[in-house]
Amino acid sequence: MRYHGYFRSDFQPPLNDAPSTFVNPLQRTLTHRESIGLVFCCTLLGAAAQILMKIGAHNLPPGGPSAIAADPLVLLTNFALLGGLSLYGLFTLLLIFALRDGELSVIYPIIALNYVWVTILSLILFHETMNPFKAAGIGVIVLGVTILGRGGGR
Repeated sequence: MRYHGYFRSDFQPPLNDAPSTFVNPLQRTLTHRESIGLVFCCTLLGAAAQILMKIGAHNLPPGGPSAIAADPLVLLTNFALLGGLSLYGLFTLLLIFALRDGELSVIYPIIALNYVWVTILSLILFHETMNPFKAAGIGVIVLGVTILGRGGGR
């Protein structure tokens, strides 16, 4: 077998008129299903961000904004708060990609699932209580997202 130089650092692929088959994933169009899946993942990221911000808020010094103004470095050492803000940033970036190619009227209501995930995580992690009103609200949100998702694209 001849060595064609494919593993050399100075390798230059042959130039021809054939179109490239590589498509940058950040530039290609998402399918309807991919957009919905991405927004669904965004809701999980958003819920995790809210939980981390709740934990981070609990770790802030008492005294409110004046205590933070007296020692602003307390924010930089609050890893839960920084993690929550970072996840919100990632949530926003991914949501932009999903909204670019998807139907706003179908995709945007899916974000309401954040309320569902936050409620479930709050029950598990913070031992909050569930009452009939919360349960009914969760049911209405899930039903509404389902109905709007079924009606989209038609």
